Amino acid sequence: MSDFWSWWVIVLIVFNMGLTFFLFLWAPRAKIPTLPDGTTGHVWAHGVLREGLHRLPRWWIALSLAMFIAAFIYLARYPGFGKHSGYLGWTSHKQLAQETASNDARLAKLMQGLSGYPVEKLAQDPEALAMGEVLFRDNCAACHGRNAHGNPLLGAPNLTDNDWLYGGKGDDILTSILDGRHGTMPAWGAQFGEDGVANLANYVLSLSGAPHDKAKAAAGQPNFAVCAGCHGTDGKGNQAIGAPNLTDTIWLYGGDLDTVETTIRDGRGGIMPAWRARLGEQDARVVAAYVYSLSHGDPTNTR
Repeated sequence: MSDFWSWWVIVLIVFNMGLTFFLFLWAPRAKIPTLPDGTTGHVWAHGVLREGLHRLPRWWIALSLAMFIAAFIYLARYPGFGKHSGYLGWTSHKQLAQETASNDARLAKLMQGLSGYPVEKLAQDPEALAMGEVLFRDNCAACHGRNAHGNPLLGAPNLTDNDWLYGGKGDDILTSILDGRHGTMPAWGAQFGEDGVANLANYVLSLSGAPHDKAKAAAGQPNFAVCAGCHGTDGKGNQAIGAPNLTDTIWLYGGDLDTVETTIRDGRGGIMPAWRARLGEQDARVVAAYVYSLSHGDPTNTR
């Protein structure tokens, strides 16, 4: 704080507290003119209501004096009077640093007790799940949602089912969190044309038993040979490269005809960012345990 603003604060405090204290001392002794009946002469409702005058109660005076004393003590002990730092040496930055260090120490001790356990084992630990849930909501909920149900608009998958693009084992989930994923669905519109895209989309829908045009699906089946390189000839996908299973009813971007046509025509590029630098392996491990518990069942949840 500069000298100017320091003195500005000091002047304001001295003026306001000085004026208030003067009024506090003067008010009980002030002589206010009254009528013989003890009222001030102010009337309302055509004289029905008249303003009376009574001395301030002693408890109010005592309480006000205590507040003044408390204010003086506060300004002596804590920052507030210009550049005066207070004889306690307290600052909000120092308190934050102390509380952060204390919390980090307790957290480090707890994390040390959890380190080395596989994700599947951590998914059975209530403390690990509690920490994982907090970290998930702080870092992952923006895309996957607070309840981890995903967001088709972003291509963020639902994490509460048991359908996984890159595998649902503990180490698979941990790898996805630490190193991220980059899924690419190439655009086929130029190669197949609009009719070809429509036919292929209907065939893809037929794989999961979704409503489709059988004639168009039959016409699109030969073109699926191009897709089989990633999704497999049976359309069941390939977790090694993040190619989704097309035979179930779970869709990353939506399973209606228009959305499937858009996916085939224009392609998709889903990115799961890497969180290794932000979370570190220990925090990422408890997040993975929490995510694992969402789809495999939380044995600690008795609700």
